[in-house]
Order: sequence, then structure tokens, then C-alpha cells
Amino acid sequence: MNETEANEMSITPKISVLDLAPILAGGSAKDAYHRTLELARHAERLGYHRYWLAEHHNMPGIASSATSLLIGHVAAGTEKIRVGSGGIMLPNHAPLVIAEQFGTLESLYPGRIDLGLGRASGTDMHTARALRRTLGTNGGDFQELLNELKAFLEPAAERIVPGVRAIPGEGLNIPIWLLGSSDFSARLAGRLGLPFAFASHFAPDDLLLALEVYRSSFTPSKALDKPYVMVGLTVMAAETVEEARYLSTSEAQQVLGLLRGKPSELHPPVESMDSLWNEQEKALISKQLDFGIIGDRNTIRERLPAILAATKADELIVTNHIYDHQARLRSFEIFANTVNELQQ
Repeated sequence: MNETEANEMSITPKISVLDLAPILAGGSAKDAYHRTLELARHAERLGYHRYWLAEHHNMPGIASSATSLLIGHVAAGTEKIRVGSGGIMLPNHAPLVIAEQFGTLESLYPGRIDLGLGRASGTDMHTARALRRTLGTNGGDFQELLNELKAFLEPAAERIVPGVRAIPGEGLNIPIWLLGSSDFSARLAGRLGLPFAFASHFAPDDLLLALEVYRSSFTPSKALDKPYVMVGLTVMAAETVEEARYLSTSEAQQVLGLLRGKPSELHPPVESMDSLWNEQEKALISKQLDFGIIGDRNTIRERLPAILAATKADELIVTNHIYDHQARLRSFEIFANTVNELQQ
């Protein structure tokens, strides 16, 4: 498909938000939770379809470690937007506990809760050991854990684990998604007929292969009759390209800290990253961010049709780590308004 054809494609996918409740340098988790709820309400007004929160641990700049609790906080403070996990790292938890937690959420906020699942630990090895006491198979038993979780959410859970029921949870219709950054979860999601979300906002290289694997291996199920793809996308939008690039240096600094094994809070943007990273680090971080959209409305109009042409995504889940909260709210607003313009 050439560029002209890509630009002529209709912009039809749903748009959603992925939030990690970033903690600002000098700030607190309490502050982060206030900003998360404000962003969720803002996203709801703008017409975003769902609002997901991601499980990470031992990260000074991320406050979404107790993901189920934060989902409840967001769902209680909004009215109709779907709220869920992007995702819960299932190997960190007993499937029964997750069934009960999300059964509770679905009971409190019926028809609004999503359960997105990942097979990584979402942290470093020492923290994984602290979470689980043993490293076990390091995600190798993910399908077994998934089967157990699904059984607890079915009306007849006792057939899998005799005498044990998830209350609440049993018999509730909670959509399960598989999340991934490789083709493993793509293949499993396809085989089980589940919706699939790919983390292309930090692993763009494997995106197209994973989507091909998912679609080619898809088997219809009671959850889905055809494949459903969500693509993660970093979007930092501002009134000018220069401002957007300036705002993006906060996330660049945070990723740089991760590369160096020194995770940190989210720091203010800087005029130039040249004195902070070396050429290899610059190449790695720039490559990760290049798949996303950093710019103004025209940048979105130019980049988005090509991304959709390549991925044929049914939904985009956008994320960003922008230090200034008002600029972050404005970024999501610019993106939603521009998508709406393209659709019309």
C-alpha cells in the first residue's frame, strides 16, 4: 500500500488510554492517584472507550502496583468508560485471588471491567522472588494459570478445582484479554479465541509478526467470532512539533534510567538529551519512541493512517509520560479531537 492509499483509509478504530499512574520527581503516589482520576474523567468526556492500568513493581516512577485497587478507584470516579488492567501479571498471583478481585470489581461496576493478562512479572528478578517467594517457571506455566483462572470465572469451577469457588467471580461475564510483546501470547490468544493487545509502545520490532501469528492462528470462541487487535501506541501531542518533542524528553529520561538499571520518578523535560545519553542509548530509545506519534495535529494526520494500514488495528490504546499534567491532558485531547476529525 502506498502513502496515498494509506492516507485515504478511513480512521475507524476505537481509542483507549493506558496509564501507569506516573509519580513525578518530588511528588507522591497520592498525587499520582489524583491525576489518574482526573485523566480518566477527561478521557471519558473525550469519548475514549476504555481506561487501563498496568501492574509494575519496585518502580519509583510508577504507582499502579496494586492494580485492582486502582481500577476500583477509577471506576468509582467515572460513569461509563470501561476500566481494566493492561495488564495483571498473572504469574505474580494465585488465579483464585484474581478471579475474586475482578469478580468484586465486576459486581460493583457491572459491564465496565476488563481483565487484561500478561505472563511477565512486570519487575526485576529480586522483586519477582519477593512477590512469589519462588521464581517457579518464570511465566512458563502461564497457560495453566490462565486455564485455572478461566475455570474460576465459569459457573462450574468446581470441576477444575473440586470444592473451590470464586465468590464473587463465578459465572460473571468478565472479558479476558491476552497482552504481549512477542508472538507467544499472540499464538495463545489466537488459539483460545481471545482478544489480543500488543505492547508496541515499547516493543515495536515484533508487532507485525505477532499480529500475523494471532490472526492466522485464530479460532472462534464464545468470547469472539473473529480476531480483535489492540495496538499500544505512545502519543505525545502538543500545539507544535517542537513542544511535543520537548515534552517527550521526560519519558526519554525515564527509559534511560531503566536501561541503566536505575529506575526513577518522572523528571521535568529538558531542552536537549545530548548531555544525558550516549549514541547507543539514543538509538535504542529513539527507535522505541519512533513507532509512536510525537508532534502536532498534522503529525497525527500524517502518521496515523499509515500505522492503521500496517496493523489493521481494531483499537488503539495510547499512553504517554508527560511531566506537566495539563500538557498531558491536552495531549490526549488533541489526539482524540484529531481522530474524530479524520473519522468525519
